[in-house]
Amino acid sequence: MHALKKQRPLRRVVLAAASTVTGVVLLLSLKPHTPPTVAQASSSAGQSQTQAPSPGTSSGSSSGSTKSTGTKTVTGETVQTRWGPVQVRITLKNGKITDVTAVAYPSDNPKDQEINSYAIPQLRREALAAQSAQIDSVSGATYTSDGYKQSLQSALDSAGL
Repeated sequence: MHALKKQRPLRRVVLAAASTVTGVVLLLSLKPHTPPTVAQASSSAGQSQTQAPSPGTSSGSSSGSTKSTGTKTVTGETVQTRWGPVQVRITLKNGKITDVTAVAYPSDNPKDQEINSYAIPQLRREALAAQSAQIDSVSGATYTSDGYKQSLQSALDSAGL
């Protein structure tokens, strides 16, 4: 009986060591999140469609009409985030933001699609309400929110607001 009691601690040590090694091997074999590929925007996304950019706007950031009292569409810079590029396009009418569209955002995997399916509409609503890039980040979509705000501010700067 006494000899069996001495073997139990050894069994426990061997079992614990084998479990630890198995756990480490499993953790190391997990595939990390693959970085998304950069989506290419259409060639006309950042260029004027009807006429050359007005003198106050930088080349490649305006599109659409540039009438002073009409509607103007401006595309912000593409912001590279940890999970992919984010780019925003705004539509202005008489100096007020009437529409905000996310041109590019991370959507390469189901998790990105799930997160951004609720984050992008919420960011749009906040930008329209605030009429600026001073909006709150969406919980759970911090990187997308930060990229959205930076691109939105870039578009506003290009529009002279």
